[in-house]
Amino acid sequence: MASKARKKQIWCPQPLTPLMEGPDPEMQEEGGKKESSWEVIREWFRAQKGGPPSHGTNLSASGYGSGSTIPAKGQDLRLLLGVLGCPLAPIPQANDPIDHHLLHIKDIPFETSIAHYIIQQYLAATGCLKQHKCNKNMYASGSVKMVCCETEVSAGRNVKTLGTRSGENGCFVLWQMLPGMWSLELVVGGNKVVAGSDGKTVWRHTPWLGTHAAKGPQRPLRRLIQGLDPKSTASLFANAQCLGEKRIGDDDCFVLKVSADRAAVMERSEGPAEVIRHALYGYFCQKSGLLIYLEDSHLTRVETPESETVYWETTIGSSIADYRDVDGVLIAHQGRSIATVFRCGEVSMEYTRTRMEEAWSIDDVVFNVPGLSMDYFIAPADIFDSTLPSP
Repeated sequence: MASKARKKQIWCPQPLTPLMEGPDPEMQEEGGKKESSWEVIREWFRAQKGGPPSHGTNLSASGYGSGSTIPAKGQDLRLLLGVLGCPLAPIPQANDPIDHHLLHIKDIPFETSIAHYIIQQYLAATGCLKQHKCNKNMYASGSVKMVCCETEVSAGRNVKTLGTRSGENGCFVLWQMLPGMWSLELVVGGNKVVAGSDGKTVWRHTPWLGTHAAKGPQRPLRRLIQGLDPKSTASLFANAQCLGEKRIGDDDCFVLKVSADRAAVMERSEGPAEVIRHALYGYFCQKSGLLIYLEDSHLTRVETPESETVYWETTIGSSIADYRDVDGVLIAHQGRSIATVFRCGEVSMEYTRTRMEEAWSIDDVVFNVPGLSMDYFIAPADIFDSTLPSP
């Protein structure tokens, strides 16, 4: 049913701008005056603090004045979908699987060799090492509940908390085809986000922002590596470092870390926004060998028109649970993510922190769907804008 709906989908031409990870940059109606991505993000946080809009800001876009057409609840939902809807992992997956039997201890650092062993145990625990045939593709469907919790605003010694725990229910359909192709349709609170990858280009479409291509290297969807596709998770941590051990709840875990290198984060920078770092941490249970917690941290520095330097840090921590056997592979069927968007200045002591949550569950998983081909993962035509330089 989902594939038929995809064929009928019509993409409306939209101005092409880079996909920004973190808060969704556009808090305005379609067809309205386009503003800089980080200008609109800044105004969203100014609205939470109750301050006046900065000079030259579209009043209806920032939610001020009687002309605003977007209620606060709608703005919260757009922020939720921008942060938790379809985030990407910090690095690409390894092209070739590691043959752990051919590795020599003297050839790799000690922390990396330990990480290789932990990943090998993870593959064994999920049943991937027993598979005699490779799963070429996958279909998964599930449900989500997203909650925008509260915004904490600090002005020196005074700290106040704003907002309520208003939530929205939704569902999603996810398709994957190796190598590197995936398609996601997510509907929450009447708003639909569609994202995908044809193996070369990652893109996202929202009703209020249009279609956008992700800058930088092609990276996997985070929803795939949080328990849905163990082989993709193992591939992502192929060159990880083991940082040691940490207790998560009642479980002792090994902590593995991967991070984007300097060249990759520079490639993802855009205009006044400079990506400083993006790291991912995987917590693998020592007892079961399974991945039970995933956390990533994304830091961006933005130069504002007022010559102010502002730092934005987005952190997402996901608890992963309820592993069940699907055709011989253990797939996580339940989880909960908590995201925090933190904003602070380089000099000022003021900061703003917004916290949001997502609870998700998997309803159905099917491997090797008959008839699924590369044609289902073709990017929208407006991604390839003629005004863009050739890659």
